[in-house]
Amino acid sequence: MEWIFAVVIFVISYIFIITEKLNRALVACVGGVFMLFLGVLDLNAAFLEHIDWHTIVLLLSMMILVSITSQSGFFEFIAVSLAKLIKGRPVALLIMISTLTAVGSAFLNNVTTVLLIVPIVLTLTAMLHISAIPYLLAVILASNIGGTATLIGDPPNLMIGQAVSHLTFNDFIINLGPIVVIIYVVIITGVCLLYRRQLHVSAEDRKKLMAINPRSYLQNQSLLFKSVAVLLLTTVGFIVQPWLNVELTSIAMAGALLLMLLTHEEKQTEEVFQTVEWVTLFFFVGLFMLVGGLKEVGIIDEIAKSIIFYTEGDLPKTAMLILWASGILSGFVDNIPFVAAMIPVILEFQDYGMTNLDPLWWALALGACLGGNGTLIGASSNVIVAGLAVKAKQPFTYMDFLKIGGPTALVSFILSSIYIYIRYLIYFM
Repeated sequence: MEWIFAVVIFVISYIFIITEKLNRALVACVGGVFMLFLGVLDLNAAFLEHIDWHTIVLLLSMMILVSITSQSGFFEFIAVSLAKLIKGRPVALLIMISTLTAVGSAFLNNVTTVLLIVPIVLTLTAMLHISAIPYLLAVILASNIGGTATLIGDPPNLMIGQAVSHLTFNDFIINLGPIVVIIYVVIITGVCLLYRRQLHVSAEDRKKLMAINPRSYLQNQSLLFKSVAVLLLTTVGFIVQPWLNVELTSIAMAGALLLMLLTHEEKQTEEVFQTVEWVTLFFFVGLFMLVGGLKEVGIIDEIAKSIIFYTEGDLPKTAMLILWASGILSGFVDNIPFVAAMIPVILEFQDYGMTNLDPLWWALALGACLGGNGTLIGASSNVIVAGLAVKAKQPFTYMDFLKIGGPTALVSFILSSIYIYIRYLIYFM
């Protein structure tokens, strides 16, 4: 009977999360509490076994680091400086904005990056009197592609990294970085070719841009120095983490606490905590409880058995199935719940004779992250950009995005399949 309760609660919660009729964090937490009340989950098991507090604290720490740094005007300074460097040329500006978004999404996270970049895009395009839509679409595509490259760039990678102890920050860059660069170059080249005739800036508008002093955004030099220094130090900590023999969560937490201590006079602790995306954190808590319920009643184990049966335990078949299934599903539903459900499934494969699971983790990461470009609801960053576009009276519809996002996702999956096959699976054929 418990397995019926678990499935019903999970499905109903999932439907509400997809349709966004209610706040997704509220839905996930209510679903998790129902798992407790109906006896599917034990409270101690939920808090001690199923909720991944490493992921929660790592996210919290990164939010604090980025929030304080953003108050220094550093990100706006970089964007305007680069825009002046390319003298406001529209196609070059699109490439610059996309590259800045991709790099930012890799080393901050894509949701935070788009929140920082979109206001800059809207300001620059308004100043140059050109449509912001091509730039906003490029920001979405670049954020999802760039976020795929690192452990902290996209929530699915963060969840995988916390679940698989031997995968380090550097492992993600080494294994996912090359294909991400290839996909980024192909996709952004296509976007530039698609919109090149629609983008034209007058000489007068370029002069206005060139007259802006980027340093005007740097209001607090002390805050700027402290926040950028700690953010860079934390990033270096991630890179050398294998040699430090310290958990990523500990490094991020140390960085966040250090920056809060150094800047407590400029930014009160209460102010900093008010800027944290608590909704996202509580969504993760509820989600871990929902998936924990499925695991407790054995459904995760059954899914693993089904995949093994379908692929006959063949690693290449399993990797390709995970890549394409996760990619397609992530285009229509939030990739976070899907990855949360798939992680224990892949871990179960070890019990059925698979010893090398790394190709499966890279397939899941590529599919889930890149699948976010498939539709407008495929990733949180997509929805955020669309909402900001509406407020700025530069709206684009679901179908507008699908026309560019669908082909982008398809090309990304094909390139990823070729990459995974050549790098990891060719020896198993």
